[in-house]
Amino acid sequence: MTKKALCVGINDYPFGEANDLRGCVNDANDWTNLLRNHFDFNDIKQLLNGDATKANIVDALKGLLVGAKAGDILVFTNASHGTYLADTDGDEDKFDEAICPHDTDSNLLVDDELRELFKNIPAGARLTVISDSCHSGSVTRVKLNEYRRSRQLNPRVWGGKELLPEELKAFVKKEKYPESGMKEILLSGCKSSQTSADAYISNDYHGAMSYYAIKTVTDANYNLTYADLHKTLLSALEEENYDQVPQLEGTEEFKSRQLFT
Repeated sequence: MTKKALCVGINDYPFGEANDLRGCVNDANDWTNLLRNHFDFNDIKQLLNGDATKANIVDALKGLLVGAKAGDILVFTNASHGTYLADTDGDEDKFDEAICPHDTDSNLLVDDELRELFKNIPAGARLTVISDSCHSGSVTRVKLNEYRRSRQLNPRVWGGKELLPEELKAFVKKEKYPESGMKEILLSGCKSSQTSADAYISNDYHGAMSYYAIKTVTDANYNLTYADLHKTLLSALEEENYDQVPQLEGTEEFKSRQLFT
């Protein structure tokens, strides 16, 4: 059995400091340390900041999947800006959700592209995807002088079309890849109509979802199911006044499995 992971973290973007983040590299390092030190992953690749171009992420994902066989445990974590790609000619869905690689000014990594890659997972191989980015939504509640910012990159920054807030919130995307047919399990930081927070927590910068997910796993002594993690994570973020609702997508069988098994 092989245990392999790819951990991506991008703080620095080519759009000026106003559009940079602070917690994404820490998230990539935290997921790496959790997988290596507590779940016996010894083959972990990291892509950080300028190395995390679309081409490099896609190549690394292909490398993660190549040669996979039944029983292998694979993990992909991503901490970065998220955005959306708006339809401009009216013949497609209103927008596609996208991860923002370092070279977002020329490349987006659209959700459908990822699903096409994941379709090639061999039967019996198990892929976990943890995405701590966001696509659209509103500002989180913040205490005075507390650092919390959205991990949404407004499409105007990279030259895309911006949609009205009501268009984003009212839109229900056609499900090209139904949850029942997913070969992977996905834990995402928020609903597609929300933002994920980049925040100052416990004397350092983190993604709120990543921080509280790892804390939940640690508090459970590294022994819990995906469903257990999701349930506890929802409560933790609500208690800390984060306006984001993490999503767990996949088959019911996968959700009931022990984490990273």
